[in-house]
Amino acid sequence: MPGSWPADSPRGRVRLARGVSPWLAPTAAAAVASSLLVRRSPRWAVAAIPLAALTGGMLWFFRDPERAPGEGRLIAPADGVVQSIDPWPDGRTRVAIFMSPLNVHVNRAPAAGTVTSVEHVAGGFAPAFNKDSDRNERVVWHFDTALGDVELVQIAGAVARRIVPYLARGAKVAQGDRIGLIRLGSRVDVYLPEGMAPAVTVGERTTAGVTRLDRV
Repeated sequence: MPGSWPADSPRGRVRLARGVSPWLAPTAAAAVASSLLVRRSPRWAVAAIPLAALTGGMLWFFRDPERAPGEGRLIAPADGVVQSIDPWPDGRTRVAIFMSPLNVHVNRAPAAGTVTSVEHVAGGFAPAFNKDSDRNERVVWHFDTALGDVELVQIAGAVARRIVPYLARGAKVAQGDRIGLIRLGSRVDVYLPEGMAPAVTVGERTTAGVTRLDRV
């Protein structure tokens, strides 16, 4: 199944996230070109230095480390900080995870199963930590799992205005599989099924694919 870990898998290895080329390639090309022009004229350093710094920052931001999945019926879909834990009218519990620009922004499947829907919903771009971000641009996922339907929502923020899903309806996923990318600061919500108590608390840091969300 996709996302499983072969015996020789280089855990800890870091690669670049899928879907970053439209942002990274032009910046890196400009950095290389301006660096070469510095040999002709030192004045090009005015452009070469900030472009090199920007390229380095983007390489860091778009990192995608390999990880061995943690244990739990549901695991965190995102790196970040638990922003809120809210009971929902239908009995589920929403766990909202805020992702700062310093976090890894590749999101992962909270449980093994099948993607039953991937829906893009148009909206605004309020800061992800703002309560109005519930109406932001977002992608709503539903997974058919051993726990039943599990809903996950990727929410764009004031800076992150592009969500890149990696999978389509019908895809099979293992727990911890990469499912998509949100560029820059943003938020990911996951809904715990009715009767499931959260194992995390507000303010706690999470690691995508590792941190357990359900209480034993």
